[in-house]
Amino acid sequence: MIGLSEKEAEIYIFISKKGTLTGTEITRQLKMNKGQTYRLLKSLQRKDAVETTLEYPKRFVAVPFKKIIDAYIKSKREEVDLIEDSKKDLLEDWEKIIETEFKTSVEKFSVIEGKKKIFDKISQMILDTNSHFSMALTVSDLLKAEQYGLFDLSYDRNNVIEFRVLTQLSKQNLKAIKHLQPILKSKIAFRVINSGLGATRFSRMAIRDNDGVLLFISDNMDQHSKERKEVCFCTNSKSIIQAFSGIFDDFWKDSIDIEERIIEIVTDKSPPRTQIYKNPVSARNFYCKALDSAQEEILIVTSSKGLIRLSKNKSQLEELSERGIAIRIMAPIVTENLHFTQRLLKWSEIRHIPIGYFETTIIDGHHLFQIRSPSLKNGASDKKSNFENTFYTSNVDYIQKTKKLLFEIWKKTRTPSLESLRSINRFQLMPEKSSIGYHSIERKTGFMKNMEYKKRYLTEKDVQDKIYTERKHSNRYNASWTDTIRFFGYKGFAAIYPPTESDLPDMIIGAIHHDEDSTFGVENWIYISMAQKNAEAINYVPIAIIQDNAKSIQFRKRAFEGYPVANNIILLEKKEIQINMKGNTLFAGWTKPISLGYSKYTIPPACLLFEGYGDINSGMFTNTSHVGRTAEVWHNSFDAFISFFLPKSKYVGSGNEAFFERETVLISRPPKLINKS
Repeated sequence: MIGLSEKEAEIYIFISKKGTLTGTEITRQLKMNKGQTYRLLKSLQRKDAVETTLEYPKRFVAVPFKKIIDAYIKSKREEVDLIEDSKKDLLEDWEKIIETEFKTSVEKFSVIEGKKKIFDKISQMILDTNSHFSMALTVSDLLKAEQYGLFDLSYDRNNVIEFRVLTQLSKQNLKAIKHLQPILKSKIAFRVINSGLGATRFSRMAIRDNDGVLLFISDNMDQHSKERKEVCFCTNSKSIIQAFSGIFDDFWKDSIDIEERIIEIVTDKSPPRTQIYKNPVSARNFYCKALDSAQEEILIVTSSKGLIRLSKNKSQLEELSERGIAIRIMAPIVTENLHFTQRLLKWSEIRHIPIGYFETTIIDGHHLFQIRSPSLKNGASDKKSNFENTFYTSNVDYIQKTKKLLFEIWKKTRTPSLESLRSINRFQLMPEKSSIGYHSIERKTGFMKNMEYKKRYLTEKDVQDKIYTERKHSNRYNASWTDTIRFFGYKGFAAIYPPTESDLPDMIIGAIHHDEDSTFGVENWIYISMAQKNAEAINYVPIAIIQDNAKSIQFRKRAFEGYPVANNIILLEKKEIQINMKGNTLFAGWTKPISLGYSKYTIPPACLLFEGYGDINSGMFTNTSHVGRTAEVWHNSFDAFISFFLPKSKYVGSGNEAFFERETVLISRPPKLINKS
């Protein structure tokens, strides 16, 4: 009843039927609580729905219903009149409020049901678009969009915004698409999802700029059902818009021209073959058959263990090589697969890449296989298990895109330096538990040519105990040339072979961090040796140092006396050089160009990433420098992959000639102490 609650209406109707009644009579006959009855009667009095007599006990009489309706209408009219009178003031106050409104928009979500409401919403989105509008709908949806006039709106705004439409095309809806084609194709970017990539279903959506997205959440497979009620989810959430914009862009990149798809359907041309081989035996057999069918080239990306598996397939690779097939292989080159790498070089080119690339084989640009890495748990045979769930496609567009990407990686990598690796193996023939590892890179610099391993069978804890002991003896103040100098921390050294177009020489770069217990305190410094060729060999000459601690400059100038680097030690601010370690990874970078002394070269701002792998190598060696100081180095180190980044030229190169000392101490003793010992 107008203006009355349910209980109030109940009492009003009862009094209207029974006539004049006391409160007690009403309570007894309606079987209500006495206190509740009197509270409701007072409320009805305030609302002018009942009146009382003057007698005692007083009686209650219902006001005629017509009078109540008239009073209600009158009160509402008065409210409307009041609002009308206040309209101007309200609008002025509102304008003042929104002038200072907090600018960050609130994320909103809404659900829209019904085709008309949904397409009305899409129409409004088109009108509100500033730069680009994207829409992915079924052919059936597009027919409805035409009926609701969406494309007329898009034509009106075509010179202002970019309008993209995606759909799916099949024999069943070919007639409908031919009807829509002249309507859409004239002014709208209209393409078809490439079914050859295995996309049988897609999310129906409409995206406006970066400000709104509408997603169909009803099943698009039941689009012909008359009883189906369309439901959409609409939001301005930036994260959701970004996610679905990415999905749409991926579909758009792989989409094909509508004319091309129509010809495929009309001529009954089969789309490219794409499938997942779950049976490892079938996958392996098909893979080997595809390799045998090669006419021109094979490109293989594999793992370090995959390289070993490839080397065991000698007869097939040898036969392919004899037929003139170009075989290119990219894989992580480590000590464990070095012997197999040398074997494969007889029939193929090999380049080193870091760990983590998906195992991929491309044959003649016609066949692409992607094979998951094998799991060898529980003694599983890697020969079969690594072919489980193999992805295969003959889709030319997909293959060419993948091939282009892999060849970009190929150009930025290089054939591994087997010479340096062989030198490592030579040292491993010594009766020592710990190998010299990639410290042979330091030996190349000329400054560390007198390295000798003294300790044998060291453990990781032996090295840690030595570091702990030496920290107690560290001289942190007023150290001079005649003192014993100690450096504690971590470091990485790598051979860097930049591409020809970078106009940089081959280099050895060391990134070293010393902690607070070191003689000169905390510092980061980077040491660069440049390759110089002579008639006999390639030597690496120390040529530049950058560092962030002024205290150690005089010591290094004297230590490197006679080398170009002695006159090319550059002091940077701490924010301009960074060296950080996390687990088995070391990052180094600098933000200022580094002049390589007397040479024409300058290294731009760059970064290095060392990724340690394999077992830890613990050891100790000594080296006597040309100025008479003897360095004693204790280390726990790893072989490492190296990635070299030149941000300005967008170059990323990788290699495997690197080592990474996770913890180390260098004890540098002056000549006089050596003579006394």
